[in-house]
Amino acid sequence: MHRLESERLILRSFTEQDTDDLYRYAVDPAVGPRAGWKPHETREESLSIVQMFIADDNVFALERKSDRRVIGSIGLHKDKWRNLPDVRSIGYVLAQDCWGKGYMSEAVRRVLRYGFEEMNLRLMSVSHYTFNDRSRRVIEKCGFVYEGTLRQTFLRYDGAVFDEAVFSMTKDEWTKRQAQA
Repeated sequence: MHRLESERLILRSFTEQDTDDLYRYAVDPAVGPRAGWKPHETREESLSIVQMFIADDNVFALERKSDRRVIGSIGLHKDKWRNLPDVRSIGYVLAQDCWGKGYMSEAVRRVLRYGFEEMNLRLMSVSHYTFNDRSRRVIEKCGFVYEGTLRQTFLRYDGAVFDEAVFSMTKDEWTKRQAQA
């Protein structure tokens, strides 16, 4: 996996040494459910997720430069609605104490640049559950185009069913945004 940098973040592969940092935010009941997963109950659960990220090699740890703490993750996954080799879907999660500080928008912008310039992707998508306004704001700030809302698309671990708002950005749209910046 490539190592990427932005102004305040290092995007890099996870290591097992990141387990405590991941556990710190994954145990928070305000974090996981917004991304569709149950808060972690044990450090071992977080370790198994870190090991999965290491094996999968498509998820970046978000390391804050100022204190070297892993404050979240961002991944480039196969798009579940588009079966194309040059399309990816972005997924992310961020520690609650870092919300509202621009970290995730910064990480998404860096991943967009990586995806379009280095991976030569044609399109990147992102979605959020409609109750997650913070994620919606990140997506809008980064310039994604709203495609629509899929109704009753996700069954969460607690039995709740949610709608999912879907957005995307093409390489051409991204290139135009860069020219205007």
